[in-house]
Amino acid sequence: MTEPNPNSRPDTRDDAYAVRLAKLQLVRWKDFLGVQAPYRWNLRRLKPGFTLDIGCGLGRNLKHLDGNGIGVDHNPHMVQVARSRGFQAFTPDEFRGTSYYKPNAFDCLLLSHVLEHMTEQEGVSLLLTYVPLLKAQGQVILMTPQESGYRSDATHVQFIDFDTLRSIAQSAGLTVVREFSFPLPRWFGTLFKYNEFVSVSGAGTPK
Repeated sequence: MTEPNPNSRPDTRDDAYAVRLAKLQLVRWKDFLGVQAPYRWNLRRLKPGFTLDIGCGLGRNLKHLDGNGIGVDHNPHMVQVARSRGFQAFTPDEFRGTSYYKPNAFDCLLLSHVLEHMTEQEGVSLLLTYVPLLKAQGQVILMTPQESGYRSDATHVQFIDFDTLRSIAQSAGLTVVREFSFPLPRWFGTLFKYNEFVSVSGAGTPK
């Protein structure tokens, strides 16, 4: 897997990145055709409960969750857009000042298409920041793009496959309980931009 050139990589904290993402995601024809329906179904069937969506972006997964969660994102412009859509979203600094920032506050931590924007070690550090907020029997859901999706975005830093997801989860003290490719089998990942790795981990010690 060829890594993007770090010297030419856009910054996901910039307004320009948020504007680009809005042009890709917030278009009426996608809602009309229901292109997100399979991904909404997949997230809901995992029964996440009250969720902290880390790297929530414009609120796509908060919408899938029917508002049963809050989002945090380091891009202030995207946080503003998510709020304008009726979701609770905060920058990390704002989030630390809320009543949600406490132990055992969440049933689930969700990082959807976030970890590929950083190195593996940075991903571990990010996860460790929020794991203390997870309930004792909570779960962590990690989603990353497969090969075609990874190549499609210049802000991607490291290709995160099942092995790397497993390593990140274990380094954060989690136990992986399920891994699968979605929405198509793994081999479609080289061709279909929207195929993704899904890893589900438990916060508790396995029995």
